[in-house]
Amino acid sequence: MKKILIIGGVAGGASAAARARRLSETAEIIMFERGEYVSFANCGLPYHISGEIAQRSALVLQTPESFKARFNVEVRVKHEVVAIDRAAKLVTVRRLLDGSEYQESYDTLLLSPGAAPIVPPIPGVDNPLTHSLRNIPDMDRILQTIQMNNVEHATVVGGGFIGLEMMESLHHLGIKTTLLELADQVMTPVDREMAGFAHQAIRDQGVDLRLGTALSEVSYQVQTHVASDAAGEDTAHQHIKGHLSLTLSNGELLETDLLIMAIGVRPETQLARDAGLAIGELGGIKVNAMMQTSDPAIYAVGDAVEEQDFVTGKACLVPLAGPANRQGRMAADNMFGREERYQGTQGTAICKVFDLAVGATGKNEKQLKQSGIAFEKVYVHTASHASYYPGAEVVSFKLLFDPVKGTIFGAQAVGKDGIDKRIDVMAVAQRAGMTVEQLQHLELSYAPPYGSAKDVINQAAFVASNIIKGDATPIHFDQIDNLSEDQLLLDVRNPGELQNGGLEGAVNIPVDELRDRMHELPKDKEIIIFCQVGLRGNVAYRQLVNNGYRARNLIGGYRTYKFASV
Repeated sequence: MKKILIIGGVAGGASAAARARRLSETAEIIMFERGEYVSFANCGLPYHISGEIAQRSALVLQTPESFKARFNVEVRVKHEVVAIDRAAKLVTVRRLLDGSEYQESYDTLLLSPGAAPIVPPIPGVDNPLTHSLRNIPDMDRILQTIQMNNVEHATVVGGGFIGLEMMESLHHLGIKTTLLELADQVMTPVDREMAGFAHQAIRDQGVDLRLGTALSEVSYQVQTHVASDAAGEDTAHQHIKGHLSLTLSNGELLETDLLIMAIGVRPETQLARDAGLAIGELGGIKVNAMMQTSDPAIYAVGDAVEEQDFVTGKACLVPLAGPANRQGRMAADNMFGREERYQGTQGTAICKVFDLAVGATGKNEKQLKQSGIAFEKVYVHTASHASYYPGAEVVSFKLLFDPVKGTIFGAQAVGKDGIDKRIDVMAVAQRAGMTVEQLQHLELSYAPPYGSAKDVINQAAFVASNIIKGDATPIHFDQIDNLSEDQLLLDVRNPGELQNGGLEGAVNIPVDELRDRMHELPKDKEIIIFCQVGLRGNVAYRQLVNNGYRARNLIGGYRTYKFASV
């Protein structure tokens, strides 16, 4: 009888346990979890804090008892595996309730320890009002602080997924919130100009967003006196557990009642290191495509492992639930002699930022530059469904591709409606090996309430294909501020639109007047055309080049340029 030990539950470990049982009724399967909860919806934790998920019990997906009843898997919570003897195929387990230890043998071992929140060594950060969010007990502690400390102001450090979700949750509770982010943008899976839409949405909600700002020091101020209504004292703004004085990297001071540290996570690899398993260059557990570690009898999955990037083929760390679940399933298959191979991680992700959705798949521009990969990009801003049907919202879409072959490198989208649909289609297209030329031919569902006859993705593919074929010569928002004397800016929007902003020094000739007024433009200069989103600019571009002018069109138009600096 095969004996499988699984270290860690939640996504990867629980998926592996369930799959292993479906493959074999005779295998002995034991899962160890050092926490109290073996399978819970960690992605839902911020939404219970906000009250949007009302029932705490809804976050618990399986209990030890339910796992035993459905899958005949023995789950031992509050049991921590502290050592692995690979030669003897034994693990040492510590019972956290009493500190006693025992050993358990295995035929196959799976590591799914996850990743821990990064808390940098900032002076004073270890205090009762500073929290991170990884599991249900963390969530409970945050809720207790909110309830007990009459929190009126909270500070979130880090603009990633957890930071943004916690920012919104606290705002939803009516708590004034400051978001600190060291980088010049939130949501780093998308590029800076796409994050600008999120920045605007955050500030529009009254959140104090501070980019390029870090936390330098924390001072915990203890509440030494508890006010009493009976004594006629003011209790409205009393914080029984005290408050914090934060020193920021720019020297400013910030008073706050709750501090959430959400600057990222780090793979939990100590157990693997101590066992002599290979660790990758990025600090994760090194595995092959079958999810085996350097010891063939030991598998590893989830946030703790280095996986293969789908685009570059290089090692990467992508702490997402989807890859962890798939890896757990594949590892279980391979434990029983199958040869399932993990086919890389695209990093497909989406985040809610108030009424916006921000999504991405594949590589972003920053990553392509770091990898030295030549690319081109296009932007499209168009309606989520037929613009004449009520409720249409703007989808701002970015497509990154090989300028010669048309290979899809990545896609990003921001908007209030239809973002998940477009990113999911692009994730499938990329995994299927489609090119931008083939994207033109996608036949996507259309009816006025749901889409357009030419979908956002079709339109982006049209623009990209025009560039590859030489039918369009692009210029991008980040080149506009460095034009030469040999170039002239042409604004082809209507005069009424100019009050909403424009580019300094531009000549305004509306596109519908261009044919009759083309003679006003010099032929000895390159004409840099822009409109609001790039569509009319392309019409003007074709008119000009067909009449012997040198020209370029600002891809994505003034809208992209404007939000790149928000």
